[in-house]
Amino acid sequence: MDNNKTNGQPVGLFADKALKDEPHVGYVKAAPTASTQTHATEKSNDLTAHAGKKTTIASGEALKLAVVGHTNTGKTSILRTLLRDVYFGEVKNEAATTRHVEQAKLTDSQTGEDLVILYDTPGLEDASGLMDWLEDNTASRRDGIERLQQFLAADIAQGGDALTSSGGNDDYSQEAKVIRQLLASDMAIYVVDAREPVLGKYKDELAILSWAAIPVMPVFNFTDSQDANIDEWQTMLARRNLHISTRFDSVAFEFEDEMRLWQNLATMLTHSEMLEQLMTRRTENWAQLYDEANIIIADFLLNVAAFVYEINEDDDPMPILAQMQEAVRQSERAMQHNLLNLYKFYDNAVAATPLELQAYQQDPFDPELLKSYGIRTTSGAAAGALLGLGIDAAALGTTLGFGAAIGSIAGGLLSNTSSIADKITGVKRLYIDPATLTLLATRAIDLLTALRHRGHAATDATQLLYKGEKTNIEQALDDDGHTVTPWPTHKLPSELKKARGKPQWSSLSSGKSEQAQLLRADMAWSLASKLQSRESE
Repeated sequence: MDNNKTNGQPVGLFADKALKDEPHVGYVKAAPTASTQTHATEKSNDLTAHAGKKTTIASGEALKLAVVGHTNTGKTSILRTLLRDVYFGEVKNEAATTRHVEQAKLTDSQTGEDLVILYDTPGLEDASGLMDWLEDNTASRRDGIERLQQFLAADIAQGGDALTSSGGNDDYSQEAKVIRQLLASDMAIYVVDAREPVLGKYKDELAILSWAAIPVMPVFNFTDSQDANIDEWQTMLARRNLHISTRFDSVAFEFEDEMRLWQNLATMLTHSEMLEQLMTRRTENWAQLYDEANIIIADFLLNVAAFVYEINEDDDPMPILAQMQEAVRQSERAMQHNLLNLYKFYDNAVAATPLELQAYQQDPFDPELLKSYGIRTTSGAAAGALLGLGIDAAALGTTLGFGAAIGSIAGGLLSNTSSIADKITGVKRLYIDPATLTLLATRAIDLLTALRHRGHAATDATQLLYKGEKTNIEQALDDDGHTVTPWPTHKLPSELKKARGKPQWSSLSSGKSEQAQLLRADMAWSLASKLQSRESE
């Protein structure tokens, strides 16, 4: 049953005027309908102030939240990041991309209960022109809601044929869609592009929004930009009695900013149970994502650490080495893909991966990459001299044939530390070098950090980084210009050391993916805990 209707009619404080049929309002991932286009809100009968808060929503009801603002301020981008959904709406670097109201819901992941219903509205294109019309055609002594109702009943709010038949030239149908949704909502967030200067048109927008008599909270987008003008905006907002605002950058995402957004909205409500429930659940879900991501990384590292290939003592290792390198590359790409999917960054034709991955797609066996991380081998040789081979120097013998095969690449013979049993049988075992494992771990952690601090806004990876912003690798450099690794190269975690003696743990060795993963599952949990503790240091 539709709770927003009684006997087929919408209910709510201003439903008779606000819910005029709007045949073009759309839904996310659903076809548009004409019956409940602007989603009326069943409000509490008591709309008076209580304890300094605006009573706009009854206890136990989902919050109806309109997202409004000037064109091209990033309203849809903010919604995408809140929803963790790169498919919601349409985002382009041009004005008035959103032409109709679109709906999306934030639900309790455990109960399925609707907690917040979000409405993405078209951009306000000409608030100053609309303000002039309101001043000329409505009585200033009437309250704001009555003046907005009079506007919604006028031909200029209808657009299309109605505007043509009236002989008028001014079309405010986009503004009308915003105002109808505003009057049908419990609250609104007014999205501000923090890079924009404070102009008269924005002041007129806020004046019109205030007439809807619902709480409006400004939200600053693109706050990490060097061109942000937040101080000027806050001065202007304070003069209009808007003292509660928040920062939420849809590009440089911070989970704490999202929590602050919900907390600030909650302070403006008498009944904030749904927002409190939302904050609790999303905090739990965010922590769970982090746990799962570290499990993915730990499982990948164990799979590579247990990877072993046996060759005869006199065999040329180079063909086998090439196979091992390619297997590790593919395994790393699969791990990266799993992390992207976990955080709902999809790499496909519909929505380009909103993250610049070039740094993470570079060949892990490239000596130049190893040098950029400042990782050295256990023998102290320059990074890349042995790691470019991709095999563990400590596991190799020093037969003349083997030394000759790699001498031109490694620059010398390797120490003989093979086991006595291997010497008797004439077998050599090739493993991935500890320093290479350290590099793979560092890159995976860097990628996870990037994913946790990127919004779902952009459709083009090149739009994601602000001018002058450092990459994740640059941010992680120590005073010597070297990347901080999760552990010293010569001190692998005990779980990875143990994996060296468990070739059955590696699907790369056995080819049995599910069975190998089950065998290393306990060690993956243990290693993931260590990764988290090191990341938090």
